[in-house]
Amino acid sequence: MEMDSLETERTTIGWAARDPSGVLSPYTYTLRNTGPEDVLIKVTYCGICHTDLHQIKNEVGKSQSHYPMVPGHEVVGEVVEVGSDVSKFRVGDCVGAGLLVQCCGICRPCKSEIEQYCNKKIWSYNDVYTDGKPTQGGFAQSMIVHQKVCGENTRRDDAGTGGAATVRRSDSVQPTESLRVEEEWVERRNIGAWGSWTHGGEDSKSHGPPLVTVISSSDRKREEAIDHLGADDYLVSSDSTRMQEAADSLDYIIDTVPVFHPLEPYLSLLKLDGKLILMGAINTPLQFVSPMVMLGRKTITGSFIGSMKETEEMLEFWREKGLTSMIEMVKMDYVNTALERLEKNDVRYKFVIDVAGSKLDQ
Repeated sequence: MEMDSLETERTTIGWAARDPSGVLSPYTYTLRNTGPEDVLIKVTYCGICHTDLHQIKNEVGKSQSHYPMVPGHEVVGEVVEVGSDVSKFRVGDCVGAGLLVQCCGICRPCKSEIEQYCNKKIWSYNDVYTDGKPTQGGFAQSMIVHQKVCGENTRRDDAGTGGAATVRRSDSVQPTESLRVEEEWVERRNIGAWGSWTHGGEDSKSHGPPLVTVISSSDRKREEAIDHLGADDYLVSSDSTRMQEAADSLDYIIDTVPVFHPLEPYLSLLKLDGKLILMGAINTPLQFVSPMVMLGRKTITGSFIGSMKETEEMLEFWREKGLTSMIEMVKMDYVNTALERLEKNDVRYKFVIDVAGSKLDQ
């Protein structure tokens, strides 16, 4: 069914934060006007990300959180309507949506299929659409997304474990491609994954030959990292002896820690010309002494989410390899508890909300 009018409005129910306490509760609101290239998605699953926690608690640095706010940017759902100019999807398709609901389509990043770097991108929530309506995220019955930033998910039979969590996994592959470490380094080099290591570690290891070292703040994940994810080594960041022994051993580190942490211990692990790739959204300035970088010609860089093309490639890669995510499925009425546990790092390893199976109005 095509959308009949650009002025068509409809209401939906989501769970929103009303203030920086971050407590979510049912919220009925009007979806923005739909356009000819828009896709209306019935949300079935949505992952919970640490970014959601930052946003609902107004911990996003210079940006300010606006309320009511429906978070959620790791969305899997079913297409229920399409705009008249939509060519990429049909009603009934299983799709994924991420951090963006719109991009300009004409700038260099958009034309290069890296639309996540578009300066006119519109975030999936805590942003304002072109018609002045606030954008709201995937902790809701439905969303409207431009077809450019909506991706096909072929894993309908496993949308919860293979979809919602995997929608964000392209962010750990994107830096290896954009920084040219996939072809030049990965086949013969050593990788460190620090932080949300199930994303960086599992993705890197499943690509093939490189040696993968998982770096964690405690020893409790060692067995899972070595025995289940296939990591080659495991470092506890507080173990100064082991960290010193591992000095100059890694070619690059994917650092996904979302809170303030010292960089120098990890810079010391890098070889000559090594790269520390920052991927955690941190609103506190990070510090390091310049000789740590200068004397090893090391690079500190950053990377954002993957593009929709990269996300679709990742979904297809996971389908071919038969990979699934380690998740804990919850209903929407558990979401506040899940957010509290996430803040305490008490989850193995990703919360996914069964949105379709939840009673959102209660």
